[in-house]
Amino acid sequence: MTAVNIHKTYTGKAEPVHVLRGVDITINRNDLAAIVGASGSGKSTLLHILGGLDRPDEGTIRFRDTDLSKMDDEALAGFRNRNIGFVFQFHHLLPEFTALENVFMPGLIAGKTMPEIRQRAEYLLEQTGLKNRMDHRPSELSGGEQQRVAVARALMNEPEIIMADEPTGNLDEANTDKLLSLLLDIREKEQTAIVLITHDHRIAGIAPTVHRLQRGQLERPAEPNS
Repeated sequence: MTAVNIHKTYTGKAEPVHVLRGVDITINRNDLAAIVGASGSGKSTLLHILGGLDRPDEGTIRFRDTDLSKMDDEALAGFRNRNIGFVFQFHHLLPEFTALENVFMPGLIAGKTMPEIRQRAEYLLEQTGLKNRMDHRPSELSGGEQQRVAVARALMNEPEIIMADEPTGNLDEANTDKLLSLLLDIREKEQTAIVLITHDHRIAGIAPTVHRLQRGQLERPAEPNS
């Protein structure tokens, strides 16, 4: 995925806020890249644009030979379902469904058969350490377990990129470390690129490449501990 000259401005009653001012970034298969920056710097806006949840005011985003800016809303939704997995600070699980049923959802939307959906979902929940929690609803799971269900759901359709927006924001230190270890393990096993948004430089330290978003632009990639 390559984004070139991405601009985004929000307008309201106050002065327009130019959040992104010509952002360029390339994410290759199996990359692990962290994007850091102060609160309100536009990290989540950039992630949403890269993942096709929002559109830039200017600039292009290409995934292989596909220009996302030329897709209509229906085509873009299909692209997200097939190619991008999302993990947010809040897990956004459906409370009336079990962990297994929540993981089903992207596969159902993609039109896959129930046998292949179930096989994949059970495999992912086993891989995330939730083999014995598949039939539990979100209210019966801990915060860390709920977030691991969200990770399994994001992987359902074998996406090429995981967009993780402050995925540890609501977790304690122990569960944060477990989730980061899980993401690293997933990257190795699934060959999935991960874009990690965080304000925590300790968390960003797991990434070989760290981009700093400041004044609407990404600084040159830096070493994680620099």
